Amino acid sequence: MGMARLKKSIVRNEQKELNIKPVHALDKPFKTATFGMGCFWGAESLYGATKGIMRTTVGYAGGSKEGPTYRNLGDHTEVLEIDFDPEVISFQDLLKLFWNNHEYGLTTPIKRQYMSLILYHDEEQKKIAEQSKQDEQKKRAPEIVTTEIRPKTNFYPAEDYHQKYRLQGHRDLCDTLNFNSKLLQTSYVGTKLNGYLSGVGGLEQFKTEVETMGLTPTQKEYCTYYVEKNEGQGLYC
Repeated sequence: MGMARLKKSIVRNEQKELNIKPVHALDKPFKTATFGMGCFWGAESLYGATKGIMRTTVGYAGGSKEGPTYRNLGDHTEVLEIDFDPEVISFQDLLKLFWNNHEYGLTTPIKRQYMSLILYHDEEQKKIAEQSKQDEQKKRAPEIVTTEIRPKTNFYPAEDYHQKYRLQGHRDLCDTLNFNSKLLQTSYVGTKLNGYLSGVGGLEQFKTEVETMGLTPTQKEYCTYYVEKNEGQGLYC
């Protein structure tokens, strides 16, 4: 299969003539979950293409250092912060994905940067997470689940080049989605496409969500091509 190209001038004309704008935010109530499950690029794609996920942001949390950076992380862990619609997907559903999609480190001790971590936002999440870990431990015995469960006290968004990492490989598409530093962290359409274009979710599911994203016909055609081409690829960092 060849490569699909995106002509930015055509997309710009469509946006103007058809009055189509990328959907960067959904006006709906949401809840937030924060997970560390190894390298955060794969996790962001995994959750992005999951129905009910409204926003994903990668960052650093769990430590005491003020203003961590990728080069100077201190005692923080790479984490993914997820805004989700509780009417579509539950915290328990998010945890099922969490337990089944660690790249490494779920039952092997690993350096703090990549450790398995659940940072709960309230007492209900704490209770659900602790029960879920007990259930997972039973399944995996005699291996020991290393996941730590702690309250969420801070979150520092990672540098721009880490946000929506897979999507940023599609430069022309990103240009036509009008990303800036803030939108790379918060965009709904960015969250969705970062997952679907990397092969998560699949073509049929993509078709059920694509109309919510504010894409022009040319953008849709381009995205459909890559969603189909990459469907079923394993996540990696």
